[in-house]
Amino acid sequence: MKHAYVFPGQGSQFPGMGKTQYQNSFFAKKLFEQANEILGFRISDIMFSGTEEDLKQTKVTQPAVFLHSIMAYKSIDSARPDMVAGHSLGEFSALVANGVLSFEDALQLVSVRAQAMQKACEINPSTMAAVIGLDDTKVEIICAEVTQDTHEIVIPANYNCPGQLVISGTLKGIEIACERLKEAGAKRAMVLQVGGAFHSPLMEPAKKELKNAIEKTTFYNPTSSIYQNAVAKAVMDKEEIKVNLINQLTTAVRWTQSIEAMIKNGASTFTEVGPGKVLRGLIGKINKEVTTEGVE
Repeated sequence: MKHAYVFPGQGSQFPGMGKTQYQNSFFAKKLFEQANEILGFRISDIMFSGTEEDLKQTKVTQPAVFLHSIMAYKSIDSARPDMVAGHSLGEFSALVANGVLSFEDALQLVSVRAQAMQKACEINPSTMAAVIGLDDTKVEIICAEVTQDTHEIVIPANYNCPGQLVISGTLKGIEIACERLKEAGAKRAMVLQVGGAFHSPLMEPAKKELKNAIEKTTFYNPTSSIYQNAVAKAVMDKEEIKVNLINQLTTAVRWTQSIEAMIKNGASTFTEVGPGKVLRGLIGKINKEVTTEGVE
């Protein structure tokens, strides 16, 4: 029986996040002020007082969710993960939890990643769409057909749980794919309010920037295995972790497959660490027999 810790990604943010912890914990306050200094702007002010729109900016969202997650993790005195995983951005939080990255280095990488992704979105206007109620294989086939027929980019981006897959691509490609997916029987194929086509080849410019930053950062050997999005299996080698972290920007988040692999390798309890309850909901749909809990 193993205890897995999982960390949320973009989309878990909310106005006022972290404010209570800042007011009630000296440690949380210290962590926030450290983050403000590293980032060069007062992210704490945006988290506490900003609007939903303010928090949706990729360059704000990613460090905000990361910071909240690490603050929550550090509050767990008994935290001894047997394995960790993070959904997209959450992979950086997971790598702090298993000792691969320091808080300071991880936050700097998250900031580089967020700004690079925002720039990539501006270069290539693009989007994502949630597809509900269709088999993964069917979604994959339709994405491939749209790409072949139109020469637009459309690919599966987030395998969240059975019957819930997010696709990513050009504006025109996603529009056509949504129409075809509905015709094929999807309950919903809905364009998401996101900055661009994350986890697709359209993030290639951001991938280059992140690669340069990662190569200059110190990575340590992990204290427990991380199940990375790009490969959906346990990884213990720091060099392999780097490669997967870079590739994650342009390849799919294999969350369903990662959770299935963790369960197969003995995970029976999953603790979601950070804002929101998204991952608990997804894990419950992947396997109803495991225990899920949360620390916010």
